[in-house]
Amino acid sequence: MKKLTALFIGFALALNISARADEGMWLLPLLEKLNIGTMTEMGLELTAEDIYSVNHSSLKDAIAIFGGGCTSEIVSAQGLLLTNHHCGYGSIQSHSTVEHDYLKDGFWAASFEEELANPGLAVIFLDYIEDVTDKVLANVTNDMTEQERAQAIRTAAAEVQETVETNDFRMVRIQPFFSGNKYYMVVYNQYRDVRFVGAPPSSVGKYGADTDNWMWPRHTGDFSVFRVYMSPDGEPARFSEENVPFEPKHYLPVSMKGVQEGDFAMILGYPGGTTRFMTSYEIDNVLSITHPNRIKTRSLRQELMLEDMLADDAVRIKYASKYSGSTNYWKFSIGQSKGLKDLNVKGKKAALQEKFTKWISMDPDKQKKYGDALDMIRKSIDGAAPYNHASQYYTECLTRGSEIISFANGASGLYRLLDEGAEDEKIQAAAERMKNGSAGYFKNYNAPTDQKITAAMMKLFVTDIAPEYHADIFTTIKKKYKGDFKKYVDKMFATSVFASQEALNTFLANPSKKVLDKDLAYQAAISIFAKSAEIRRDSRQFGADLAIGQRLWIGGVLEMEKDKTFYPDANFTMRLTYGSVKAYDPKDAVHYKYYTTLEGVMEKEDPNNWEFVVPPRLKELYEAKDYGDYGDGDVMKVCFITNNDITGGNSGSGVINGRGELIGLAFDGNWEAMSGDIAFEPDLQRCINVDIRYVLWIMDKYAGAGHLVDEMTLVY
Repeated sequence: MKKLTALFIGFALALNISARADEGMWLLPLLEKLNIGTMTEMGLELTAEDIYSVNHSSLKDAIAIFGGGCTSEIVSAQGLLLTNHHCGYGSIQSHSTVEHDYLKDGFWAASFEEELANPGLAVIFLDYIEDVTDKVLANVTNDMTEQERAQAIRTAAAEVQETVETNDFRMVRIQPFFSGNKYYMVVYNQYRDVRFVGAPPSSVGKYGADTDNWMWPRHTGDFSVFRVYMSPDGEPARFSEENVPFEPKHYLPVSMKGVQEGDFAMILGYPGGTTRFMTSYEIDNVLSITHPNRIKTRSLRQELMLEDMLADDAVRIKYASKYSGSTNYWKFSIGQSKGLKDLNVKGKKAALQEKFTKWISMDPDKQKKYGDALDMIRKSIDGAAPYNHASQYYTECLTRGSEIISFANGASGLYRLLDEGAEDEKIQAAAERMKNGSAGYFKNYNAPTDQKITAAMMKLFVTDIAPEYHADIFTTIKKKYKGDFKKYVDKMFATSVFASQEALNTFLANPSKKVLDKDLAYQAAISIFAKSAEIRRDSRQFGADLAIGQRLWIGGVLEMEKDKTFYPDANFTMRLTYGSVKAYDPKDAVHYKYYTTLEGVMEKEDPNNWEFVVPPRLKELYEAKDYGDYGDGDVMKVCFITNNDITGGNSGSGVINGRGELIGLAFDGNWEAMSGDIAFEPDLQRCINVDIRYVLWIMDKYAGAGHLVDEMTLVY
């Protein structure tokens, strides 16, 4: 194993001059060795130390994880932070009411005092990254079982973690790369007082909604504004009225120069996950199970949800974030399925596997070391397939698809205390915790919507999943309700203590095991979650061989293609990707420019379609061509594209020019290259970004929040 690690380092340091500069999600500590020369040739004017430094302020100090699933960047000396509108959507929705509909109308704080707190929201800054492969794998040997190997790694990783001082706001993670062929220690600082400062209305921030999602040309002002706060003594802190605006080590200046085709562009952010070493067997699984299941189950649930949202503004506000979160990867599955097929990604993977098989066949030592890798992957994928199919339906239809079932399962801890005859004090404490936690749940809940969704999803589950994977509750429904899911669910919602805040509070005031034993929602939850867990446990029999096979396969590919520079798959650690502003030709006789303008917003306008409503104020400014310093004469550019390599998690990432200035916010990828998480497509893959000047124009001219622009350092 140590030998393999040494080989990898040798591979990584040998630059492949034919590698595409726009492909790759690169680790910051390796920029000096791997990338800085090419980046400089492309237009970078900074050093590697300017981008990532442990001892001095650098660009990485302005970049933060936002809310656990997006990226954001600091743009002022007072902790002002930008991210995407869809990243801040949950917070915007949480502050919205029918009377103060910030989703529909937007919101802008005129002062620090008007900025809105967001319990549970945090941003996380990278402190440093350190290669700890030799330490983590020090006691790993080739003759270990997978369980022994995992235990040796856990023990060593824990010892490494103990060398870093941590607290409530400082954390350390040991993360695997290349399927466990490399390990890095990543140290973070977390700030938990993040306040909502402003956002445009959804008619700007989500313009085009689901129709335009993953599409170019795009005309979406996808941004929102927050501020990070710290304690008066400069330390990370939870929310307090006494906290003061965060003073960053570095913040990004903002370019007012705009972009031209060919301009250098880099993105620092937190890409969530790619699988570019995926085999043809795994692609088969994605195309036959993962994507079809997600498309089918979410299509039904979203249709029912949207029906109620369009009929009632209160329901629209409650379900806006849920609906948006569901549709995003529903459409992703549609697009990636198409891309994988259209671009013959499976065939390309099969060709690499054939090359690999021939390569190891010529050397007995390689055959011994890597010969079982592909077969182990194939058998594991095939063996786990029926379990994964059922497990995905449990998740999509029941444990997440039905809100009441998911919520009722949260009472299992209280039930255990009641069943054990615990002290009244412990029972009351558990009841109080559930009561406190339920307030946020019911704020964004509409029982009639969940009621019809639950009945529909239960019926779909039973129709599509073989009986041997059914939870016991479905036998009860068949016997007592003759398989009538509507009748069963109607009774559940009419009688369950989990169907309303009032019923739950009444129960929690005097909790009883007998009540839970008879509660239909709790009965369903316990049965469904138990069977779901059982199926996941049964599928684990294939996990060890899959992990071994993937590790050997990737290690073998690294060795076989030793003249190529490899980057590890994304795993939500900070990465840098670089490329340029670039147009593309999606198909024969079609050319897409590298930018869109406000004129395109007006061309798409449809007052009868909620996705394409244009605010009157936006039309007024457009007709007057009132663009100030933010436009190019009488043209207001809205979005632009680059060939940067991004994926989910990069949403909100700052697009930065060669001088380290912010030029845009990344928010999407393009339809023609939806297979990019599995295989990068250099001629087609594009990153869609909102132009920073459009962001500033919306703040200043549209919203009258010029005081926020004044906070920033603008570079002309």
